[in-house]
Amino acid sequence: MTTDDVVTLLIRHRVREGREQEYESWLRRIIGIAKGYPGHLGIDVVRDRKDGLHLFTSVLRFASTSQLQTWLDSDERRRLIEEVSHLLADGDQVEINPEREFWFTPAPADVRQPPRWKQACVTFLVILPLSLLVPLLWQPLFQLLPWLGGYLPSNVLITLSIVLLVVYLFMPPVTRFFAGWLNVR
Repeated sequence: MTTDDVVTLLIRHRVREGREQEYESWLRRIIGIAKGYPGHLGIDVVRDRKDGLHLFTSVLRFASTSQLQTWLDSDERRRLIEEVSHLLADGDQVEINPEREFWFTPAPADVRQPPRWKQACVTFLVILPLSLLVPLLWQPLFQLLPWLGGYLPSNVLITLSIVLLVVYLFMPPVTRFFAGWLNVR
């Protein structure tokens, strides 16, 4: 399997007012069930508000389109969607995308993503300083433990540090800061 094979399923549910706890309980159940399907690679849930209602955007990744389709067509998923339908304001909104990246908040289907070149510029601005700073911060430990400073271990630690810092610490506030520019065509 290559990363080109990975397919992403985006599901949006706007939940009726006052029914959020019921939905959260149902969501935990369906996530646990989806994880058991072949090819399931993980799920992220983004919580937001739209038009005064809670919006839950679930981003599921599968190893292939056929494995994703197996989940979508399953009787189990169909039954779970029927079970929750009375809690949803707009029904089950599903979008399949084999190429979409989600470093930026997934936008509704009717909202276009920022151009990739703008996403690349913002990503570069975040990664460049980290790629210069993070190796320097690891140097004292590499000198103390020379085996950790070897080519493979040091690159794994440096890359892991940069990825975690980008995804969890720097990219969210930076994308908010550049939101106006990212959305101007």
